[in-house]
Amino acid sequence: MNLIERAKSPTPKFFRVLRSIGLALLAISGSVIAAPVVLPVTVVMVAGYLAVAGGVISAVSQMTVDPSTTLNRTNKGEEENQNKPRDGD
Repeated sequence: MNLIERAKSPTPKFFRVLRSIGLALLAISGSVIAAPVVLPVTVVMVAGYLAVAGGVISAVSQMTVDPSTTLNRTNKGEEENQNKPRDGD
C-alpha cells in the first residue's frame, strides 16, 4: 500500500477524533502566535510547540488505516509480488 492509498483509506473513529484534536491545537496555537498584541515569550514558545505537536498528531492520525479494509489489499499485493520475476531469477 503506497502513501496515497493509505491517505485515502478509511480512518478508525479513535484516530478521527485524535486528528480533530490535533487540528484544534494547531488552530489555537496559530492564533496565539499571530496575535496582534505582545505576549510573553514563554506563551509564544509554548504555542509553537503545540503547533508542532498538533501537526504531528494530525498527520499520524490521518495515515492510520482501518485493519479490516487493508486485509484484502495486502493479500492481493502479496500475490502480485509473488508472480513477478526478480532480477536474479
